[in-house]
Amino acid sequence: MNQDEMKKAAAEAALEYVEAGMIVGIGTGSTANYFIDALASVKGKIDGTVASSIASEERLKGHGIPVMDFNTAGQLSLYVDGADESTRHLHLIKGGGGALTREKIVAAGSDKFVCIADESKLVQVLGAFPLPIEVIPMAQSLVAREIVKLGGTPELREGFTTDNGNIILDVRNMEILNPVEMETVINQIAGVVTVGIFAHRPADVLILGGADGVQVLS
Repeated sequence: MNQDEMKKAAAEAALEYVEAGMIVGIGTGSTANYFIDALASVKGKIDGTVASSIASEERLKGHGIPVMDFNTAGQLSLYVDGADESTRHLHLIKGGGGALTREKIVAAGSDKFVCIADESKLVQVLGAFPLPIEVIPMAQSLVAREIVKLGGTPELREGFTTDNGNIILDVRNMEILNPVEMETVINQIAGVVTVGIFAHRPADVLILGGADGVQVLS
Protein backbone atom coordinates (compact mmCIF):
# COMPACT_ATOMS: atom_id res chain seq x y z
CA MET A 1 0.00 0.00 0.00
CA ASN A 2 1.24 3.50 -0.73
CA GLN A 3 0.62 6.41 1.66
CA ASP A 4 -2.59 7.52 -0.07
CA GLU A 5 -4.00 3.98 0.10
CA MET A 6 -3.13 3.85 3.82
CA LYS A 7 -4.93 7.16 4.44
CA LYS A 8 -7.94 5.92 2.47
CA ALA A 9 -8.06 2.65 4.44
CA ALA A 10 -7.99 4.55 7.76
CA ALA A 11 -10.69 6.94 6.55
CA GLU A 12 -12.97 4.12 5.44
CA ALA A 13 -12.46 2.31 8.76
CA ALA A 14 -13.78 5.41 10.56
CA LEU A 15 -17.19 4.93 8.93
CA GLU A 16 -18.03 2.29 11.54
CA TYR A 17 -18.20 5.09 14.15
CA VAL A 18 -20.91 6.88 12.14
CA GLU A 19 -24.37 6.13 13.51
CA ALA A 20 -27.83 6.96 12.18
CA GLY A 21 -29.06 10.47 12.96
CA MET A 22 -25.65 11.85 13.91
CA ILE A 23 -24.31 15.28 13.05
CA VAL A 24 -20.66 14.54 12.25
CA GLY A 25 -17.81 17.01 12.70
CA ILE A 26 -15.38 16.90 9.79
CA GLY A 27 -11.73 17.90 9.78
CA THR A 28 -9.49 19.30 7.08
CA GLY A 29 -6.71 17.91 4.93
CA SER A 30 -5.90 15.01 2.64
CA THR A 31 -6.96 12.23 5.03
CA ALA A 32 -10.14 14.06 6.05
CA ASN A 33 -10.92 14.39 2.33
CA TYR A 34 -10.85 10.59 2.00
CA PHE A 35 -13.31 10.42 4.90
CA ILE A 36 -15.61 12.97 3.23
CA ASP A 37 -15.56 10.87 0.05
CA ALA A 38 -16.33 7.72 2.06
CA LEU A 39 -19.08 9.48 4.02
CA ALA A 40 -20.86 10.24 0.75
CA SER A 41 -21.74 6.53 0.54
CA VAL A 42 -23.78 6.73 3.79
CA LYS A 43 -24.92 10.35 3.61
CA GLY A 44 -28.60 9.36 3.91
CA LYS A 45 -27.88 7.89 7.35
CA ILE A 46 -26.70 11.14 9.01
CA ASP A 47 -28.54 14.37 9.83
CA GLY A 48 -25.69 16.55 8.64
CA THR A 49 -22.11 17.67 9.21
CA VAL A 50 -20.12 20.55 10.67
CA ALA A 51 -17.00 21.49 8.70
CA SER A 52 -13.76 22.79 10.23
CA SER A 53 -12.79 24.75 7.11
CA ILE A 54 -14.21 26.36 4.00
CA ALA A 55 -12.37 23.75 1.88
CA SER A 56 -14.03 20.84 3.70
CA GLU A 57 -17.42 22.56 3.57
CA GLU A 58 -17.12 22.89 -0.22
CA ARG A 59 -16.09 19.24 -0.61
CA LEU A 60 -19.02 18.08 1.54
CA LYS A 61 -21.48 20.18 -0.43
CA GLY A 62 -20.00 18.82 -3.66
CA HIS A 63 -21.11 15.36 -2.50
CA GLY A 64 -24.58 16.68 -1.59
CA ILE A 65 -23.87 16.23 2.15
CA PRO A 66 -25.64 18.89 4.28
CA VAL A 67 -23.34 21.24 6.21
CA MET A 68 -24.63 22.97 9.35
CA ASP A 69 -23.48 25.92 11.40
CA PHE A 70 -21.65 24.76 14.52
CA ASN A 71 -23.50 27.22 16.75
CA THR A 72 -26.87 25.74 15.82
CA ALA A 73 -25.70 22.10 15.65
CA GLY A 74 -25.03 21.90 19.39
CA GLN A 75 -22.84 19.19 20.96
CA LEU A 76 -21.65 16.71 18.31
CA SER A 77 -21.48 12.95 18.81
CA LEU A 78 -18.48 12.44 16.54
CA TYR A 79 -15.55 14.34 15.07
CA VAL A 80 -13.30 12.74 12.44
CA ASP A 81 -10.02 14.34 11.36
CA GLY A 82 -6.44 13.57 10.41
CA ALA A 83 -3.22 14.55 12.17
CA ASP A 84 0.33 15.51 11.26
CA GLU A 85 1.75 13.55 14.20
CA SER A 86 0.35 11.39 17.00
CA THR A 87 1.83 9.65 20.02
CA ARG A 88 0.48 6.46 21.59
CA HIS A 89 -1.13 8.72 24.21
CA LEU A 90 -3.17 10.12 21.28
CA HIS A 91 -1.66 13.56 21.75
CA LEU A 92 -1.51 15.20 18.32
CA ILE A 93 0.10 17.90 16.23
CA LYS A 94 -2.41 19.33 13.77
CA GLY A 95 -2.54 22.36 11.53
CA GLY A 96 -0.44 21.45 8.51
CA GLY A 97 -3.46 22.53 6.49
CA GLY A 98 -3.86 25.70 8.56
CA ALA A 99 -7.31 24.93 10.01
CA LEU A 100 -6.12 24.17 13.56
CA THR A 101 -8.31 26.69 15.40
CA ARG A 102 -11.57 25.58 13.85
CA GLU A 103 -10.48 21.95 14.19
CA LYS A 104 -9.80 22.49 17.89
CA ILE A 105 -13.20 24.16 18.37
CA VAL A 106 -15.07 21.29 16.70
CA ALA A 107 -13.03 18.67 18.58
CA ALA A 108 -13.84 20.44 21.88
CA GLY A 109 -17.56 20.30 21.06
CA SER A 110 -17.61 16.58 20.19
CA ASP A 111 -18.15 13.56 22.43
CA LYS A 112 -15.79 11.32 20.45
CA PHE A 113 -12.76 12.37 18.39
CA VAL A 114 -11.64 9.72 15.91
CA CYS A 115 -8.28 10.54 14.36
CA ILE A 116 -7.36 8.92 11.04
CA ALA A 117 -3.83 8.74 9.66
CA ASP A 118 -1.28 6.59 7.90
CA GLU A 119 1.21 4.73 10.11
CA SER A 120 4.05 7.20 9.38
CA LYS A 121 2.27 9.76 11.59
CA LEU A 122 2.82 7.71 14.78
CA VAL A 123 5.84 9.07 16.69
CA GLN A 124 7.50 8.62 20.09
CA VAL A 125 7.77 12.37 20.77
CA LEU A 126 5.90 15.22 19.06
CA GLY A 127 7.83 17.96 17.32
CA ALA A 128 9.62 16.64 14.23
CA PHE A 129 6.70 18.02 12.22
CA PRO A 130 6.83 21.85 12.39
CA LEU A 131 4.37 22.97 15.07
CA PRO A 132 1.74 25.37 13.64
CA ILE A 133 0.54 28.32 15.71
CA GLU A 134 -2.28 30.59 14.54
CA VAL A 135 -1.40 34.18 15.44
CA ILE A 136 -3.14 37.55 15.15
CA PRO A 137 -0.96 39.44 12.60
CA MET A 138 -0.18 42.36 14.95
CA ALA A 139 1.46 39.90 17.38
CA GLN A 140 3.73 38.09 14.90
CA SER A 141 7.04 39.45 16.25
CA LEU A 142 5.99 39.24 19.90
CA VAL A 143 4.92 35.61 19.58
CA ALA A 144 8.05 34.73 17.59
CA ARG A 145 10.29 36.16 20.34
CA GLU A 146 8.44 34.16 23.01
CA ILE A 147 8.72 30.96 20.95
CA VAL A 148 12.49 31.47 20.59
CA LYS A 149 12.68 31.64 24.42
CA LEU A 150 10.98 28.23 24.50
CA GLY A 151 13.68 26.82 22.21
CA GLY A 152 11.75 26.84 18.95
CA THR A 153 12.60 28.34 15.56
CA PRO A 154 9.47 30.10 14.23
CA GLU A 155 8.92 30.75 10.55
CA LEU A 156 6.05 32.63 8.93
CA ARG A 157 4.00 30.45 6.57
CA GLU A 158 4.43 32.61 3.49
CA GLY A 159 1.40 33.63 1.43
CA PHE A 160 -1.05 31.92 3.77
CA THR A 161 -4.01 33.38 5.64
CA THR A 162 -6.29 31.23 7.80
CA ASP A 163 -10.07 31.13 7.34
CA ASN A 164 -10.14 33.44 10.40
CA GLY A 165 -7.93 36.06 8.69
CA ASN A 166 -4.79 35.31 10.72
CA ILE A 167 -1.24 34.11 10.04
CA ILE A 168 0.51 30.84 10.86
CA LEU A 169 3.93 30.50 12.44
CA ASP A 170 5.47 27.06 11.87
CA VAL A 171 7.89 26.19 14.66
CA ARG A 172 10.83 23.85 14.10
CA ASN A 173 13.30 22.34 16.56
CA MET A 174 10.72 21.69 19.26
CA GLU A 175 10.88 18.41 21.16
CA ILE A 176 7.52 18.38 22.91
CA LEU A 177 8.09 16.08 25.90
CA ASN A 178 5.06 17.35 27.84
CA PRO A 179 2.37 18.21 25.29
CA VAL A 180 -0.31 19.23 27.84
CA GLU A 181 2.04 21.71 29.53
CA MET A 182 3.43 23.06 26.24
CA GLU A 183 -0.09 23.56 24.85
CA THR A 184 -0.96 25.63 27.92
CA VAL A 185 2.23 27.71 27.84
CA ILE A 186 1.96 28.63 24.15
CA ASN A 187 -1.77 29.36 24.34
CA GLN A 188 -1.04 31.88 27.14
CA ILE A 189 1.17 34.03 24.88
CA ALA A 190 -0.70 37.23 24.00
CA GLY A 191 -1.71 37.20 20.34
CA VAL A 192 -1.80 33.41 19.97
CA VAL A 193 -5.20 32.25 18.74
CA THR A 194 -4.30 28.61 19.31
CA VAL A 195 -1.39 26.20 19.00
CA GLY A 196 -1.59 22.98 16.97
CA ILE A 197 -0.96 20.72 19.98
CA PHE A 198 -4.08 18.68 20.73
CA ALA A 199 -3.31 17.32 24.21
CA HIS A 200 -5.88 18.86 26.55
CA ARG A 201 -8.43 17.38 24.14
CA PRO A 202 -6.58 14.44 22.57
CA ALA A 203 -8.09 11.94 20.17
CA ASP A 204 -10.22 9.20 21.72
CA VAL A 205 -9.44 6.73 18.94
CA LEU A 206 -6.52 6.64 16.50
CA ILE A 207 -7.01 4.63 13.31
CA LEU A 208 -3.74 4.00 11.48
CA GLY A 209 -3.59 2.69 7.94
CA GLY A 210 -0.49 0.62 7.33
CA ALA A 211 1.13 -1.84 4.96
CA ASP A 212 -0.46 -4.72 6.94
CA GLY A 213 -3.92 -3.15 7.14
CA VAL A 214 -5.57 -0.94 9.73
CA GLN A 215 -4.75 -0.81 13.45
CA VAL A 216 -6.81 0.97 16.08
CA LEU A 217 -5.38 2.58 19.23
CA SER A 218 -7.69 3.94 21.94
